[in-house]
Amino acid sequence: MKTTLILLTVAAMALPPVAQGQQIVTGQGAFADWTQEKPGIFRRITLADLPPPNAAESVRNQPHIVERPANAWPIAPPGFKVTLYAGGDSGPRPTDTFRQPRLIRTAPNGDLFLADSAAGTIFVLRGVRADGKASTIQPFATNLDHPFGIAFYPADNPRFLYIANATTVVRFPYVAGDLHATGGPETIVPDLPGYAQLAGGGHWTRDLVFTKDGQHLLISVGSGSNVDNADDHAKEFHRADVLEYTPDGKFLKVYAYGLRNCVGEAINPITGALWCSTNERDELGNHLVPDYVTSVPEGGFFGWPWYYMGGHQDPRLPQPCADGTGPNPQLTAESPDPKTCLHVDLHAQVLTPDVLLQPHMASLEMTFYPDSGEFPKAYDGDAFAAEHGSWNRDKRTGYEVIRIPLHNGKADGSYEDFLTGFVVDDNSVWGRPVGIAVAKDGSLFVTDDGSRSVWHITYEGNSQP
Repeated sequence: MKTTLILLTVAAMALPPVAQGQQIVTGQGAFADWTQEKPGIFRRITLADLPPPNAAESVRNQPHIVERPANAWPIAPPGFKVTLYAGGDSGPRPTDTFRQPRLIRTAPNGDLFLADSAAGTIFVLRGVRADGKASTIQPFATNLDHPFGIAFYPADNPRFLYIANATTVVRFPYVAGDLHATGGPETIVPDLPGYAQLAGGGHWTRDLVFTKDGQHLLISVGSGSNVDNADDHAKEFHRADVLEYTPDGKFLKVYAYGLRNCVGEAINPITGALWCSTNERDELGNHLVPDYVTSVPEGGFFGWPWYYMGGHQDPRLPQPCADGTGPNPQLTAESPDPKTCLHVDLHAQVLTPDVLLQPHMASLEMTFYPDSGEFPKAYDGDAFAAEHGSWNRDKRTGYEVIRIPLHNGKADGSYEDFLTGFVVDDNSVWGRPVGIAVAKDGSLFVTDDGSRSVWHITYEGNSQP
């Protein structure tokens, strides 16, 4: 009995705050607007909470981006400190540090590599000055085509830096500590599906990660539409997929499909599984369809465009095979004759994501927090994701960084509003989080393409467990 009590006590101490009596907002209350999103609030959305589709609710509520007000600053939970690390210039002006800071990743030596997509530049940020600003900001590579994804290969002692452009993947020779490319770029993948025909040319971001064993390169490609199916629309070929290649760029297969736009990829260090931070479809209502963060098994199908959230049928499309259409993993460019109905109806195989987020939050880059970071022990192994913010919803939501509690690499379906404060009022915002990376010392860096900034989050107090 004594041994059992000791084990129970240790287990309770190891649980994250959400399991220590932290209130989780559930049901309809989990669908909150920006005024209700506060650091430390946990939410859990389930399939039972989803309303029926209601296209009449659909709105175009694009944010008006303004300069950061003098008294505005990102807000983190008690015990954390937020400083402006780089950028934050008003503009646009030629003297601005960044034009569009987006995905950010940490090199094995601790340097931060940042994709300034609009500028076509990959920057290296290094060190922290006494005032909290970056000691060094240098362009590593320029003249790229909307770069986004960044990966180091091999992982521990890289020889190459891989960059995902909008339509290609290139790599540069790289040695730890390089501030500027010494050669390249070498085109590895020359033919990724290009820019989408969406408002603002959306879904052009391409992320890439290597599998834990380093044997395969996984590239995410978003859909070219809101709800077009690949059988009837050639532009959707090899879209809404994660594509698998060799490190030298040979196409192998569609790794997973039916993910409308897996913007951010990450490999779970405990399980080795691929995870995706995903934007779902629009125009089905304020509370449909949830964006999500999820593990992605090899061969997994997440429903787009026919289904959403574990098999709910999109009313704008017929039942697969009713007219000869159906989920198609697109292993080749050839599709069966639609009149033969040879596609398999995968309704029962549609996966439900691990963590449902509020609809239209626009979940972008994600990362996993290590066991050796400076944050409290309760954060070990958790995930963080950047939420760029809604437009297809009447009450603005997102514009924050969320934390996802994990237990031995598995999610319980909840998430926490971790970093907020980017919204001014119902119409205006000054910041939009995009990228997130863990520094070698365990602090966090967050990119924000609204104020063109990089924010640094450190743990200063002991108010967290």
